[in-house]
Amino acid sequence: MIDVAITALGKYLPEQRLTNKDLEKMVDTNDEWITTRTGIKERRIANKEDGEVTTYMATKAVEQLIAKRGLDPLEIDLIICGTITPDLRFPDTANAVAHNIGATNAFGFDVNAACSGFLFSLATGVAYIKSGMYKKVIVVGVDTMSSILNYEDRSTCIIFGDGAGATLLEANVEGNGIKDQVLRGDGSGIEFLHMKNGGALNPITKENIDSGDQYVFQDGRPVFKRAVQGMSRTVKQVLANNNLVSSELDWIVPHQANMRIINSVADQLDFPLEKVMQTIENYGNTTAATIPLCLNDYESKLKKGDKIILTAFGGGFTWGSIYLTWAYDGEL
Repeated sequence: MIDVAITALGKYLPEQRLTNKDLEKMVDTNDEWITTRTGIKERRIANKEDGEVTTYMATKAVEQLIAKRGLDPLEIDLIICGTITPDLRFPDTANAVAHNIGATNAFGFDVNAACSGFLFSLATGVAYIKSGMYKKVIVVGVDTMSSILNYEDRSTCIIFGDGAGATLLEANVEGNGIKDQVLRGDGSGIEFLHMKNGGALNPITKENIDSGDQYVFQDGRPVFKRAVQGMSRTVKQVLANNNLVSSELDWIVPHQANMRIINSVADQLDFPLEKVMQTIENYGNTTAATIPLCLNDYESKLKKGDKIILTAFGGGFTWGSIYLTWAYDGEL
């Protein structure tokens, strides 16, 4: 059986910061309320007027990865982008990124699984390499959430930010890499977390533009409950599948949705918070980008052979966990 490992990382974050103090001037909220309920202090916001949007951020993250790894773009076989905020409905973000970096031998496509987008994309990339058809696959989690937020809705605008994280997947001969996955979906969750207008069912028109339904809608309580259940249960399933107990893990990397969700998942697993990767205070919820951004920020602390579980929950609902052992020491 071929092992497939993450062998390089890259990231991109906009320079512009939107702090809780800034949000106090925009919507009925305050720093204490936001911090207590979400754990977020600031989030990064793309400068869309200068073209700093999804394809741009994904390209920059991949370019950083390529530079760190010393990779020739012509070696790349496939690019997969997890995103719900593509620049255009079509063509795919991944194809645009391939063009931007000169990966003329690669094909690409996007995966829409909301906040689980990186996990689902990672699992897909692993399958392509295990098939023996391809050798180098880049998986990107990227979202420009500010493009679909109503900054008069405090239930959503305080949570989300923009950013991109990229990973390189390659076969590994040392026994490290992605070992197991449990991925799930439940379409009944659509009513609790969605964007009503903008698709084929409800195209945006001049008659409905003032409704606000072209922005993210979230019913927080059922999403919170299902997120904690989904992530904790799939982590436990992965542990059971691999005859592991939580104390044997070196890290858990949860989707950075909300600090209360992260704390609740850690409690459900009886897992110490100091071994739970966290970036939510500084970046907010960057949707498909949260997990690869965590890996980037903690890269210097990672050691070859570290046992890690990635876990996420997203709109739709989508959720799951992936177990892997890390393939290299520290930063490249």
